Amino acid sequence: MSAPSVVLIGRPNVGKSTIFNKLTRTRAALVANVPGLTRDRRYGRATLGERVVNLIDTGGLFGDHELVAALSEQTRLAVWEADVVIAVFDARDGIINADHDVIDYLRRENIPFIPVLNKVDGLDENMIVAEFAQFGFAQPLLMSATNNRGLKSLAELVVEALADIAPNSDAQDAFVVDGVKVAIVGRPNVGKSTLVNRLVGEERQVVFDMPGTTRDAIDIPFERDGTQYVLIDTAGVRRKGKVDEIAEKFSVVKALDAMERAHVVVLVVDAREGIVDQDLHVLQYALEAGAAMVLAVNKCDGLNDEQRARVRTGVDRKLNYIPWLPVHRISALHGTGVGHLFGKVDEVYEA
Repeated sequence: MSAPSVVLIGRPNVGKSTIFNKLTRTRAALVANVPGLTRDRRYGRATLGERVVNLIDTGGLFGDHELVAALSEQTRLAVWEADVVIAVFDARDGIINADHDVIDYLRRENIPFIPVLNKVDGLDENMIVAEFAQFGFAQPLLMSATNNRGLKSLAELVVEALADIAPNSDAQDAFVVDGVKVAIVGRPNVGKSTLVNRLVGEERQVVFDMPGTTRDAIDIPFERDGTQYVLIDTAGVRRKGKVDEIAEKFSVVKALDAMERAHVVVLVVDAREGIVDQDLHVLQYALEAGAAMVLAVNKCDGLNDEQRARVRTGVDRKLNYIPWLPVHRISALHGTGVGHLFGKVDEVYEA
C-alpha cells in the first residue's frame, strides 16, 4: 500500500532539513548553517499521528548559483509527486526576493500548500505575522523546528490536508524499507549520479559537470527483475587532508555511513584517470566497513585499444592485493555495460 507524499520546499537555509529530520526522527538530511547543503530529493518515512507518509526534502528552489536550473527542476519534480506541499520560510530573515519567487511559483501552478514560518524563537510573533501578511496567508504556522516547537501542529495540519486522500494500493511505495542496499561510491565527478540515473531510469539525481554536486548520501529504492534494491548515491569522497569545506566534511561522514549500512559497495573510478590514491583510500574505507564490493571502471567509451590496455594494466597492478575484487567496465553516460553491472552485484551479494 502506497503512502501519500509530503514535500518540503523553500529557498535555501530556511530549515527544511531540520524539519525533515525531526518528522522522520532521523539525522538523514544534512543540517548546518550553510545554504544549499541539500541538493537532491531525499525520501524518508514519517508517522504523523496515525498516518504514515513519504516525506521529501528538497534543495532550495531559487538562488543565483549556476546549479539553480537543475536544482529547481528537481524541486518541481518533487512538488508534482506530492500530495501535500509544505512551504517553509525563515521568520528571522523576514521576506526576501526568493520567497516571492517561491510563492509566485506555487500560485502560478495552482498548487495548494501549508505555509510555515520557521525560526520564530525569540522574535515578536505579531510583527512576524504582520510582515508575512502581504502573502495573504490565512493562518501560517509559527514554529521553531530546532526547539521542537510547532512540530505536532504541523503534523496535524498535514493529516488534515490528507483527509480526503486515500492510500493507493496500486502505486509503488516511494520508500522501500527492505531491499539489497547498494552504495555507489567514489571520488567526486567520476559519474556516480549518472550511473544511478541510468540504473533507475529517471533524472533522480542532479547531474552537473562540477565536482561535489551530490553532498548527501541519497537512498533511492527501485526494483529490477523482481528484486528490491536501495541505491545509495554518495557524495564524492576525498582524502581527509583534502576536505576543507564544512559541507564536504558532512559529505564524507555520510559516504562512510552509507558504506557501513550497504550490503554491496560499487566503487566507481574514472577510466581516463585510472586508479589513483584517493580511489585506494575509498576502497580501504569500504573494506573496513565489511561490505561486498564491485569495481566499476566508468567512462570507457572513447578510449582506443592502447588506452584500454593501459587502464587494464593499471587496475591489475594497483589491485593485486585484492585479486578477488570483480572489475566491470561501463559507460554510465551511454549505458554500455551498465545492464550487466547488477549481475556482478547479485553475485557478490550472494557470496
